[in-house]
Formats: sequence, C-alpha cells, structure tokens
Amino acid sequence: MGTWDIGHFDNDTAADFSYTLDETAMDQRANLIRTTLTRTAQTQDYLDNSRAVEAVAAAALVAAQCPGGEPVTTSYGPDEPLPVLPNDLRALAVEALDRVVAGESELGELWDETPKGPLWRQTVSRLRATLDLQAEPQEHLLFETSPTDSV
Repeated sequence: MGTWDIGHFDNDTAADFSYTLDETAMDQRANLIRTTLTRTAQTQDYLDNSRAVEAVAAAALVAAQCPGGEPVTTSYGPDEPLPVLPNDLRALAVEALDRVVAGESELGELWDETPKGPLWRQTVSRLRATLDLQAEPQEHLLFETSPTDSV
C-alpha cells in the first residue's frame, strides 16, 4: 500500500475507493458506503488493511455530511458529488471505526509501528467524535419551567 500521509484519503487504497465511488451510479453510492462500513464492522477475525482503509474513507465521507464535519477536499477523494447519505450510516461508521482501531486490525498495527501512529489515531478519534455526536439523537429541553410555573 502506498501511503503518503495520515489523512483519510492519503493512500492508494482510499484513492481507489474514491474512484470506485465515482464510477458507481449515483443511486448506488450510499449502498457502496453501507457495504464497506458493514463489512468492516462485522469482521470477527483479523481485519485486513485494505478493508480498514476503505472503512475509514467511507466514514470520512459520512462525517463530511454531519454538522461540523470536515469536507473532503483532497484531490484523492471522490470527484463526483455524493447524494445525501442516510442518517443510520453515522452509527454504522462509528462501529466500523471502532473495529479499525481495535485489536487484530492490520491498519492499526501498521500505524502503531510508525512515529505518526498516535497522530493517525487522533485523526480517527476526531472523525469518530464527529460521527458519534450525530449517531444518537440529542435530547433537547423544549421549555423551561420557572418556580412560579408550578403550583
């Protein structure tokens, strides 16, 4: 795998995933992202590097559509726009990222062998935090009562 930096698309596998997305029909792109995330989240055995890299890229695309999410602006990301992705992909992306950074993950092991490993883990953690804020609905206080309201 050719990797040139810690960004979610800064490697050959993620760039290839972007190309595949661009070549996929618009109405099937969300399904490709779902399949990629599901395949990683459900991996019980040792997680292959390529699957993990694709899951991180897919999660970054989901997070880009979240409020506060960073847009994917790298030239190695998809050239074609994505449709609005279903909200349930956010929780699935969190599961996939948790699997990527867990034990028995080739990608995690490879990064841990480098000086930039902690920084890579921080970028994945920030990505997860963006998704996790969106994964579960926030409860909002609809109205406040003052002491004079209750009698």
